Amino acid sequence: MSRRAPTMIAAEMVANVMSVGVQPGDKVAAGDTVVLLESMKMEIPVLAEAPGTVVAVKVASGDVVQEGDVLVELSA
Repeated sequence: MSRRAPTMIAAEMVANVMSVGVQPGDKVAAGDTVVLLESMKMEIPVLAEAPGTVVAVKVASGDVVQEGDVLVELSA
């Protein structure tokens, strides 16, 4: 049985985490918002690119993230 590596959803910019919309065990569809970021007074939804199950959430509301930081891990 082959197992696929988890999909990492990462921040695309320096931003503040406004809210986290998922928790481990949640199922998400492609296009679902998993985290809401704020940068330069703009809200930026971070979307799942593919369906999967949330394995880990690496951030919490109020965190400051850097470009490339992993926000959420998904399994297929």
